Amino acid sequence: MYWMRRWSVRHARALEITYNAVERCLIAAAPLFRKIGDERLEKPVAAVEKVIKGALFDCQMCGQCILSSTGMSCPMNCPKGIRNGPCGGVRADGYCEVKPEMRCVWVEGWDGARRMKKGSQIQTVQFAVDHRLKGHSSWLRVVREHVAATAAPLSANTETPAQSSASPTKRTP
Repeated sequence: MYWMRRWSVRHARALEITYNAVERCLIAAAPLFRKIGDERLEKPVAAVEKVIKGALFDCQMCGQCILSSTGMSCPMNCPKGIRNGPCGGVRADGYCEVKPEMRCVWVEGWDGARRMKKGSQIQTVQFAVDHRLKGHSSWLRVVREHVAATAAPLSANTETPAQSSASPTKRTP
């Protein structure tokens, strides 16, 4: 799997384009997903995601994928679990201090980020991993977050008739 992980970083731009296309398809399918239900979809989608991302990135199924922000190098492969850049133990040749046969996932990530259109996202500080999400589909999470983000502005600007008549800024004749 290690050689495939390195291949993915070298082809980060093509994988970024592919991921963006897949994300658009998943978001377009959100109404169907809502009808089927998250509970029914979680296991089969997570299984497919594990196979695909496991082969390409040696995915650990943390449920909070940030590959598009880390040059297509999964930080969960770091033996120390560091999610925001390399530790102080990266050797001069770019290899890991814990696993000397493995290049640092962050050295790889910076290489991949240089190839990507949105490679500057590698500078974004990431939150700590929520271990309750381990094994869950990050693809479905992306869809849920997108639906929630697009629904929030609509609900914030929409008033019900009862709200508009009770509004202190509205004057009644």
